[in-house]
Amino acid sequence: MTDLALTQDDFLGGKVRLWQPRKGYRAGVDPVLLAASIPAHPGQSVLELGCGAGAASMCLSARVSGLTLTGVEVQPFYAGLARRNGAENGANLTVIESDLRALPPDLRQQRFDHVMMNPPYFDRQASTRAEDDGRDVALGGDTPLSDWIEVGARRLAPRGYLSVIQRIERLPEVLTAVTARLGSVVVRPIAARNGRAPGLFLLQARQGGRAAFHLSAPLILHDGPEHMKDGEDYSAAVQDILRNAGQLPIRD
Repeated sequence: MTDLALTQDDFLGGKVRLWQPRKGYRAGVDPVLLAASIPAHPGQSVLELGCGAGAASMCLSARVSGLTLTGVEVQPFYAGLARRNGAENGANLTVIESDLRALPPDLRQQRFDHVMMNPPYFDRQASTRAEDDGRDVALGGDTPLSDWIEVGARRLAPRGYLSVIQRIERLPEVLTAVTARLGSVVVRPIAARNGRAPGLFLLQARQGGRAAFHLSAPLILHDGPEHMKDGEDYSAAVQDILRNAGQLPIRD
């Protein structure tokens, strides 16, 4: 990191307060949507691959009490922030500093009810977006998406759920990797507004699942065909997720 200045930002209407760098990769709406989509219950275990500063894990912990959370983060700076955020938000979070392709032996022996991930959106080998301020890995990682899916699937307990948020153009890549190992695949596209093509998608699959593939109706982030006034114009459903820790069903 080239700038270690931090901000502490409110998520979920202040239910979560997250330390993150003033410059570099900063959590936005995406990890909040991912956390809202996890069908977790109190007492279950959750693994987040590439946890960054812990935004998704903190938001999930705020919505569902009694979870045992484990985060894996390759960048020491972000791993440290995730530990701090877990402690200050009262989450039962253990953060492991590791490349996901070289997990420590004890973690490789564990199985989780849920594995969630927000992998880098851009292929670093095909993109010039990566910068040397934390976004190098967060936005443009060099680990193939197929490796993320493979590692996540191996950590699932029987009937466990894998959940992913990713850019829509990478949906074929993710589907190929997921359907080789998991079943009961559900995809929910995410579009900025009605009538616009989706830019992101949420995908959920299950270990040992047998249900047919299901494509849900898109989640629409904003009301109206275009931004008409100052301030936020999130749809009511999205406002409930972002402000009240509402749940986001993947299957409609």
